[in-house]
Amino acid sequence: MPAMQSFAVKTIGAIAAIGLLTLGSLAFAQDDAFDLSVPKPDAGADADMAADLECGTEMITGSGPGFTADRDEAETVAIENWMEKAAKVFPDTELDFDLAKDSNLSCAVQGLYSKCFADGIPCKSKPE
Repeated sequence: MPAMQSFAVKTIGAIAAIGLLTLGSLAFAQDDAFDLSVPKPDAGADADMAADLECGTEMITGSGPGFTADRDEAETVAIENWMEKAAKVFPDTELDFDLAKDSNLSCAVQGLYSKCFADGIPCKSKPE
């Protein structure tokens, strides 16, 4: 009989662990209520803009240290962190997140708190 009890306790423990994993993954759900993607110009303008830019080769991701109650601050910190990393690709150049290739700004929401991520390939204007 003790073997049956042990099996039952293990089964209940496994079910509880799966439930906790599921709840944990829901806590970091993507906020689908807002589309925070950086707007892209139409295809013709995109080709013209790309001709005037020199871009890096790798995608860079910037984010803040943790979740914050101020979504605007979370977005700003993510972009600032991205800019710091992009400055290593193009030192001594004033960079702009709006010029980044394949850029995206998105936020994960946990209750009332947000953590944002700025992704993009850094680009700078070509010298004239």
